[in-house]
Amino acid sequence: MPRLAQAVLIAGVRLRTRALLAVLLLAAGCQSSPPAPAPTTSAPASARPTPPAGSSPAQRAAALAGTLSDEDLVGQVLMPYAYGSSATDVTPGNKAGNQQLAGVDTPAEMVARYRLGGLILVGFSADDPTSQNQGTTNVDSPQQVRGLTTGLQAASAKLAAGSAPLLIGTDQEYGVVTRIKTGVTALPSAMGAGAAGDPRLTEAAWRAAGDELAALGVNVDFAPVADVLGNAGSSVIGSRSFGADPTQVSAQVAGAVRGLQASGVAATLKHFPGHGHTAGDSHDALPGLGQSRASLDRGDLPPFVAGIGAGAKLVMSGHLDVKAIDPGTPATFSRKVLTDLLRGQLGFQGVVVTDGMNMAPAKRWPAGEAAVRALNAGNDLLLMPDKLPEAYNGLLSGLRVGDLSRARLVEAVTRVLTLRFELAGGAAPEMSTVGSAAHREAAAKLAAAAVTQLRGACGTALRGPVQVTAAGGRDTARGWLVEALRAAGVQVVTSGGTVVHLVGYGDGQGDLRKGAAVTVAMDTPYLLAKSDSPVLLATYSSSQPSMAALAAVLAGKTPAKGRSPVPVTGLPRSSCTAQAG
Repeated sequence: MPRLAQAVLIAGVRLRTRALLAVLLLAAGCQSSPPAPAPTTSAPASARPTPPAGSSPAQRAAALAGTLSDEDLVGQVLMPYAYGSSATDVTPGNKAGNQQLAGVDTPAEMVARYRLGGLILVGFSADDPTSQNQGTTNVDSPQQVRGLTTGLQAASAKLAAGSAPLLIGTDQEYGVVTRIKTGVTALPSAMGAGAAGDPRLTEAAWRAAGDELAALGVNVDFAPVADVLGNAGSSVIGSRSFGADPTQVSAQVAGAVRGLQASGVAATLKHFPGHGHTAGDSHDALPGLGQSRASLDRGDLPPFVAGIGAGAKLVMSGHLDVKAIDPGTPATFSRKVLTDLLRGQLGFQGVVVTDGMNMAPAKRWPAGEAAVRALNAGNDLLLMPDKLPEAYNGLLSGLRVGDLSRARLVEAVTRVLTLRFELAGGAAPEMSTVGSAAHREAAAKLAAAAVTQLRGACGTALRGPVQVTAAGGRDTARGWLVEALRAAGVQVVTSGGTVVHLVGYGDGQGDLRKGAAVTVAMDTPYLLAKSDSPVLLATYSSSQPSMAALAAVLAGKTPAKGRSPVPVTGLPRSSCTAQAG
């Protein structure tokens, strides 16, 4: 048969096959729920590629990606959450949750069935602006987390891509978004670090944080937040941002990245290209960014550029309508934002991960279609996919009918596997490093440098007995402050005396105490503008180190060294420094 005729015949067969597949997939889409993939059988070690000795992580990743089946390739770009505090032993309630989420009983079975590239550990609390998409809590204590991550890695090691460690991530930002709280060293919020204004302190504290995450078996931190806070009304970003000045935020972001990654934990810059100039919450709506491209370049992108320069291994795409670049399309699904801007103009070569695919802006499309769209835009890893079987089957179907090119999928998988091999270094630190004295000292230094006085004469200790009051729900922080004040030699009483009043995340004017001698903001400092207290202080955080640092200032043992990293109406950045304007 002539070569041209043969080519025409083959093309015709392919077109007919593709059309038949499309019909079959359309019919399958009419079912109430796509079937979960069949359980995978682990590839024998002898069947896995063996790159030459001395191969780089990228070379090993490319060699492995070239051997993976379609099912294994698709699984590599998925990073869901699971129910259960153990990989293999779950309660009936958590079993039911996993069945509803993925048609499996345990987290280990989820890893195996979907050949996952990663899994995110989740949790929520009352003072958490991200709690809407946290379906469960599976982080209780350091020992429990270490057991869970060990079990997940054991399940992953049996898979075709098991020569590289599973990505296990969490949102450990510190401040209001902190998943693992019990038994670990608590850092001040990002805004507290911004107030301290010393990237060296930030790097040291985040190095301690990275050591502890690595000890727990967590190798990806979805932090730091690189958003520049340009909207005082933002409740979803707020104190998660290092501040309002792009240059200062850039230095802090770079310090946090260096600290985390020195410990072998991959850092993630979020939420690209910047969530700080909108008051909208991308968990339940699509916020619009109205800045001009020039404004984005000056005010939003510099911290991402700095973080990339510091070596950040991941960037998280935001569910944001960037009107100056691709109006009407969430950045997560915009090739102009992720491929042209982030890859092309900023030169980022690492893994692009979506924000939660179970958030409202990502759910405007069915889960399978959303997954294909996100990959085509330039994401490499899909976080918390809505309806995991649909997302998995949607990617597999897209690959087979041509809506998702094999080259794009293999490119994404190669990046994910490269990251996995990069994180396959030495043994995890001993559990004794978690909460160690050295780590507590690093956090304490950062917290002490953060305390800011925005009204009142500096360096004056409280006189007479002190009563500590707080807005509703602040009893833990209040208890820590009382304990620290007493340790500093201050008499604390339950009634009368000089009133020190605490406010925190989500509090409003009605939570202020009229006539309090001192009002302290444990989150953003904006509410202080409405207080009548003669002394105003900000810690930006309600952590134990922040309360200890506050007690030292109130007791007159140390000055308030911080400077507000955001402007507060009618108040200086500090009433304690020569640069108080």
